[in-house]
Amino acid sequence: MDVKIRKATEADFPAIIGLIRELAIFENGLENVTNSVEQMKEEKDYFNCYVAESGDEIIGMALYFFAYYTWVGKSLYLDDLYVREKHRGKNIGSLLMQKMMEVAKAENCKRLRLQVLHWNDPAIEFYEKNGFTVDREWYNCDFTDMLS
Repeated sequence: MDVKIRKATEADFPAIIGLIRELAIFENGLENVTNSVEQMKEEKDYFNCYVAESGDEIIGMALYFFAYYTWVGKSLYLDDLYVREKHRGKNIGSLLMQKMMEVAKAENCKRLRLQVLHWNDPAIEFYEKNGFTVDREWYNCDFTDMLS
């Protein structure tokens, strides 16, 4: 399978909303999703996104924004890393994570942070394998070694 990681465009917003809804279903929280394509268009200056594309289909995404944390400074907050279920296990999540680390380093971030649900063992294992420290109390995941 040929997968391309590229910066998302406004034309990708419908597919991204679809991925957000799939993720919400997986996390048992679809009823909490209020975002829409229209809202994403209005708020596009507040987030960034890379998509994983195979052929004409968007099969994954990494949606992030920049934040400032008092203890470390400028950080990249990875809000969602998601790959469609039928495409998991094919290194796509790793490609998206590699892109996020590249972006964080290029932007001189001191931390790459994300959160993971305490019951999502495959995701926790994935993040730990990629060098993140998983705080079992707060479930914040930080990767700082490469960003220093």
